[in-house]
Amino acid sequence: MSQPAGTPLIIQSDASLLADVHDPGFEEARAELAGFAELEKSPEHMHTYRLTPLSLWNAASAGMDAVGILTVLELYGRFPVPDNVRFFVEDTISRFGKIRLLETDDDLRLFLDVPEEAIRQELFTNKRVSGYLTPHELEDRAGFLVELYDRGTIKQELIQIGYPVKDEAPLVDGAPLAVGLRERTANGQAAFTVRDYQSEAARSFYGTGRPGTGYGTVVLPCGAGKTIVGMKVMEIVGANTLILTTNVAAVHQWVDELLDKTDLTEDDIGEYSGDRKVIRPVTVATYQILVWRKDREQEFPHFRLFTERKWGLIIYDEVHLLPAPVFRVTAEIQAVRRLGLTATLVREDGRETDVFSLVGPKRYDVPWKELEQKGWIAEANCYEIRIDLPDSMRIEYATADKRGKFRIASENPRKLEITRQIIDNHREDSIMVIGQYLSQLNALAEALEAPLITGKTPNPERERIYAAFRRGEVHVIVVSKVANFAIDLPDASVAIQVSGTFGSRQEEAQRLGRILRPKRKNSYFYSIISRYTTEESFAANRQKFLTEQGYRYHIELWDTHG
Repeated sequence: MSQPAGTPLIIQSDASLLADVHDPGFEEARAELAGFAELEKSPEHMHTYRLTPLSLWNAASAGMDAVGILTVLELYGRFPVPDNVRFFVEDTISRFGKIRLLETDDDLRLFLDVPEEAIRQELFTNKRVSGYLTPHELEDRAGFLVELYDRGTIKQELIQIGYPVKDEAPLVDGAPLAVGLRERTANGQAAFTVRDYQSEAARSFYGTGRPGTGYGTVVLPCGAGKTIVGMKVMEIVGANTLILTTNVAAVHQWVDELLDKTDLTEDDIGEYSGDRKVIRPVTVATYQILVWRKDREQEFPHFRLFTERKWGLIIYDEVHLLPAPVFRVTAEIQAVRRLGLTATLVREDGRETDVFSLVGPKRYDVPWKELEQKGWIAEANCYEIRIDLPDSMRIEYATADKRGKFRIASENPRKLEITRQIIDNHREDSIMVIGQYLSQLNALAEALEAPLITGKTPNPERERIYAAFRRGEVHVIVVSKVANFAIDLPDASVAIQVSGTFGSRQEEAQRLGRILRPKRKNSYFYSIISRYTTEESFAANRQKFLTEQGYRYHIELWDTHG
């Protein structure tokens, strides 16, 4: 590694890393840290990262070792790396691969290879895991037998006590299905090529094709073509594929992309949703239908989809939104190749370790700014506009509870005036106004004379509005959080966020992603925030993900009294 431009890092004994934004080596250091540290805070002058077991295990799964990580810290650190941090990195990294799952001659059991006797004793006396383990020796190895159906559960449990399992048991091939990518789109009007980073992501996921590869998560920015990565993986795997995504609009988007860019036909592709339930060699389903059941006492009837065909690949689109019940069935199908696609591994429920152990570790990641600099996604300008609450609402705000305060601030009526001003400033752009509360969105849509899309909008009507927006027939649309995920609106260049879900970083990332598709013009992302309210603190949390990726918010105070 060459000598860095500066030394922006202050490495503290609590495993936090302070990065000086003004140091000439900051940009280099941030790019390096993205591979093995998590961003916690990112104010103007000093960003705070943290080394965690999960961040280090993701790094290890991507091929990084303790020597490489410590070299980065030493090169960019202003002071020596504390001894306890050095030990933490070395010890944590060493745990990855220390326990392995291997095949046996018994089709119903796997072997948990645990070479160290001390660890074997620790596991066998641990109440969380001992019930899944039967002491056993395989050739010259010592460890435990594990029932095949406990393959996912034991990985879940072991990571909770600090032992990530390297799963090297074989995966099934599934029923074969040749999938070819076109050189031109279906209508023949446009050439189609897989970008270098998309091919690299697919290859990183598939690996050698041998045990220990073929499962994991690919992290790419919104607009970077995660669907293309999924299709490239389908081509490599060549098997029946189940694709799980967030809503019916996303299902139709996947189907359209598959028909446009692969040689699959309509007879090859099935839709499994609330509207239709057709199972074919490639089936695209919604998470919602999978977790539907009559009541909380009943089983999930649609989980049978996972066993309806001999799937060779399951793609979890927007894997950071994977519903908790689906983790259960994901634990039971560990022999199937599993690809997670996401723009952020942040889960608001804190179940990142389940994604790691059940879907798989991060196999590929590329920073937003890197793709922006290469022209693969649009350059984004982020603005936070702060306005005052009207005097008439201040007493109501002061006496409300926490949730009430947030809603009052979010529905500040002055946001309509600001939204109008922004729209006037972008007369040549396609604009999305995005919000959380239906009463606010209804009022905005009526005042702006713009079409409104919410969860209650029928799917045909949604798609009609989206199509009109893409064609430029509609200049402004108002959308609820249904548009956060997996909606392809390539001509949107301005997003105006009038309200959001408390401090959701994943939501901020997805909303910015709506406008990052590559285009000839820059993109603009506006968040309108009520000043001196709880909305300010929640907005600060939402910004974390974007500042981690290198985006800066410009904060402006707008006068709404004139």
